[in-house]
Amino acid sequence: MTKDRKTTRQGPPKYGPADSMVTPRFSGVRTYARLPHVVDIGQDVDVAVIGVPFDTGGTYRVGARFGPEHIRSASALMRPYHYASHVAVFEQLSVVDYGDLPVVPGYIEESQRRITKALLEVLRAGVIPIDLGGDHSIALPELRAFAEVNGKVALIQLDSHSDTNSAYFDLPHTHGTPIFHAVKEGLIDTSHSIQVGLRGPIYSEREYEIPREMGMDVVTAIDAHELGMAAVADRIAARVGNSKVFLSFDIDFIDPAYAPATGTPEIGGFTTWEAQSILRRLGGINYVGFDVVEVIPEYDVAENTSFVAANVVYEFLALLARNRRDGVTKG
Repeated sequence: MTKDRKTTRQGPPKYGPADSMVTPRFSGVRTYARLPHVVDIGQDVDVAVIGVPFDTGGTYRVGARFGPEHIRSASALMRPYHYASHVAVFEQLSVVDYGDLPVVPGYIEESQRRITKALLEVLRAGVIPIDLGGDHSIALPELRAFAEVNGKVALIQLDSHSDTNSAYFDLPHTHGTPIFHAVKEGLIDTSHSIQVGLRGPIYSEREYEIPREMGMDVVTAIDAHELGMAAVADRIAARVGNSKVFLSFDIDFIDPAYAPATGTPEIGGFTTWEAQSILRRLGGINYVGFDVVEVIPEYDVAENTSFVAANVVYEFLALLARNRRDGVTKG
């Protein structure tokens, strides 16, 4: 790993969450983890949490456009110290809530263009985005932006579906097609990419062979459960190596017993602890961005799914904080 190239910020991080010993968690405007809402980003910002409230790509349940709002609300319970990593997240990182990227409800290709254009501004400022979806169709415009700034990136995709369908009803774009198009457009370094957690009823026995034929490694849910989380994490880390990495977390990776509010739920998934166990073993990777997608609050129970997603984002922040503490490259 090379050293962090972002060396312009001097002294402690400029941006961090509100002090919950001064103002209670239920007060204030809802941003992720009570972070300041900042859109004028530059050398004082390391990470931006960004909403992408788009769900026109949904093919079954819809409503993920409300995901960012509810994830932010649930995130009020996040605290500054990540015990599992022994890192004070916001002492290492200057983090803001950037607000939401522009979308056009009902118009997927125009929304893709606007998402890519807006995300490029963040990436060109040297800031790592953590995007809150939205359905998984947002991965294609995200990957277009990442590839324009970084070249091909490696993909870690934690998901119950491969999203490598070529079309749906003879039309090209849904939440089930973004990885197909990203590969075809040359945005992903498939030789260093991996999909983990694929499961559920499928259309044919070839379905999981498609991403493999594209060059990606695939660990199905059955394989992952049999291997165990430590072995899966080792396989992920070995696969991506020193590549620049985009980690995309579809909330349906989690079993619907723990995260029911998603577009296409599949049983046989992973517990919240198993998800944490994998993520916490993925330190030292050269991350250029993250997302968590497919939270549909209308189907939630006691805000469980939104709370799970908020904690997944917290795990992303802890990974970046560990990298900063340990001198690992930012991207």
